[in-house]
Amino acid sequence: MTAPDADAGPDRPVGEADLAASRRRIVVDATGVALSAGAFGVVYGLATRSAGFSLVDAMAMSTLVLAGASQFAAVGLIAAGAAWPAIVLLTFLLNARHLLYSAALAPWFRGRPLAERAAAAHVLTDETFALALTHFRRLGRFDGPGYWLAAAFVVVPWIAATAVGYLGGQVIPDPARLGLDIVFPAAMGGLAVGLVTGRREIVAALAGLLLGVVVALVAQPAVGVVAGGLLGPLAGLLTPDRERREQVKAYPL
Repeated sequence: MTAPDADAGPDRPVGEADLAASRRRIVVDATGVALSAGAFGVVYGLATRSAGFSLVDAMAMSTLVLAGASQFAAVGLIAAGAAWPAIVLLTFLLNARHLLYSAALAPWFRGRPLAERAAAAHVLTDETFALALTHFRRLGRFDGPGYWLAAAFVVVPWIAATAVGYLGGQVIPDPARLGLDIVFPAAMGGLAVGLVTGRREIVAALAGLLLGVVVALVAQPAVGVVAGGLLGPLAGLLTPDRERREQVKAYPL
């Protein structure tokens, strides 16, 4: 008999009341995220216009790239006349953490159609990952509508706000002046707490935080984000999983 896996129950029956309650929780948790995504989407739209982008360029990047940090970095580099290889390398490094997000969500999407997995991968952002994984763990199973609900709270405000920022961003105050710059980190911090379920997650969070701060102080904030995002989870993976060993002892082969 094999040990039960808490993350391997995509088909576990769930009551309609529990499913509805968990989806409502997504809406509550995602409200601040949507507000922040909209606010900074406006700033991004304004930045693209200042960099000489057309509205089509700005909208295409928000729709096809759909990665806030790398979009801001790319716009800045393009405006500065940086070479394309440098832009591609930096944006790749900024988004490399999504490889880990995909690996964490893969067990939940096991058996789903290729087209569905590809579409879900396209809208996988930091916020979508946190909201969806927390939702799946609450239910103990996969929930496609729940995943797309989480993604919608990020994707729709970001794309819509890009257009708003490009067309009329000059009349909208800087989000930092309204205090909206704190909404995003606060919302993500709250979501991260729900992902901490054991020793490995604690080690990953603390290691990522420490490494990110140190590298940011020594090098640049963007480099610190990449270092913390990649090395923190790696430290968690290298941490012995006592809970798993206890399950194996309780349920030997």
